[in-house]
Amino acid sequence: MQNDSSSRIVAGLRAWMETAAPGAKLPSTRSLVAEYGASPVTVQKALRTLTAQGMVESRPGVGTFVRAVRVARPNDYGWQTAALGSPPTRISRLSAALRTVPNDVIALHSGYPDRELLPERLVRAAFTRAARGDAAVARPPAAGLPELQAWFAAELGAAMPVGVAPPAASDVVVLPGSQSGLSTAFRALVGAGRPLLVESPTYWGAILAAAQSGVRVVPVPSGTDGPDPDELARAFEQSGARAFYAQPHFANPTGAHWSPDLAGRVLDVVREHGAFLIEDDWAHDFGITADPVPIATRDDSGHVVYLRSLTKSVSPAVRIAGVVARGPARERLLADAQAESMYVSGLLQAVALDVVTQPAWRTHLRGLRHQLAARRDLLAAALREHAPAARLEAVPQGGLNLWVRLPDATDLPRLVRDCESAGVVIAPGDEWFPAEPTGAYLRLNYTGPNPGAFPDGARVIGQALARQ
Repeated sequence: MQNDSSSRIVAGLRAWMETAAPGAKLPSTRSLVAEYGASPVTVQKALRTLTAQGMVESRPGVGTFVRAVRVARPNDYGWQTAALGSPPTRISRLSAALRTVPNDVIALHSGYPDRELLPERLVRAAFTRAARGDAAVARPPAAGLPELQAWFAAELGAAMPVGVAPPAASDVVVLPGSQSGLSTAFRALVGAGRPLLVESPTYWGAILAAAQSGVRVVPVPSGTDGPDPDELARAFEQSGARAFYAQPHFANPTGAHWSPDLAGRVLDVVREHGAFLIEDDWAHDFGITADPVPIATRDDSGHVVYLRSLTKSVSPAVRIAGVVARGPARERLLADAQAESMYVSGLLQAVALDVVTQPAWRTHLRGLRHQLAARRDLLAAALREHAPAARLEAVPQGGLNLWVRLPDATDLPRLVRDCESAGVVIAPGDEWFPAEPTGAYLRLNYTGPNPGAFPDGARVIGQALARQ
């Protein structure tokens, strides 16, 4: 009833203001109470609504007045063109994977798991505990909380065979998310204007980080089995590059999971050329039918710089990653990270550490494996049934995505528009190529909301392809 009275007062004052002059004083609260038969609290609520809408302004001790109407006019920012000059690099807009869409659409585009796949109870409890501790008010060390550094080092060291020295906690630098880690690695280990080898296709965020860092990207062909080591060696020789960025496990977008033999051959090529392998283990927690064994477990000579993120598996609100590097490379990474962000929020570090050290974390990951498998298989089966022209390159053994090849004549922008008009949002594969795309692709995420709608989404894609 009070809400109805408030709305009635707002409507009445709006009508009164249509004939009032700018700057006119509104009736007093006492007058409005008497006129509308409402309580003073309801009147004040109505006035706050009008103030928030910019229609009135309150002057303490004087009263409330009609605001002068501002005449709309176009803003002229032309002077900025000369002041800014030409951008040093053309940085594209953020990926379609980061789009926020209404709840009533079928979202197959996102790069993040739906909240029902996250350890939400663990995260909320961790935030409560962290808020009561020193992390809520203290400044952490530049390299990260020692306990979190030790956890990242122990996670990697536990998978190392006998004879390979495990990393120390002091080899770890904690970063505010893997995207920040990529920019730091590219600046510190490669440098502006110098070449960086990357798989093609590869993670769009790595392409963006390279552009922002001024690094020159050199594509190396790669597919659902990974890159050809001979092609990689040839690219090193021709470009003079000293670093190769790759996602050996459940690559985004292809889902590639390198075999142990391929991992060894790639590491041999990297060593032969005195180079770094920047290993992005983004999907470490998303294995389905395979468990990732980082290439970094084979190396204690500093050739592999290992990046692991917790953002997607713990929570998008907990942007925490760790990079493991040895020797001078680690010092350069720390110096760049410190210059970029000084330090990472101690509160977020404490939350991440709390979550991953709870016994329930392992239980959550075991359950997550089954959920990912069910979702992956549901979407793959729906595509085979309803969109046979959309061919899966391979069914991934982990990760979050399906990489789908479309007929060569596909008008990809039109397909994306047609699907969105029908309530299905998809991500065009062009964004994952550092150079010209080698075909028409879609990257479809099977961890978004409402998996029961996957067959409907596949049906829309199939119908849109049939109209091409």
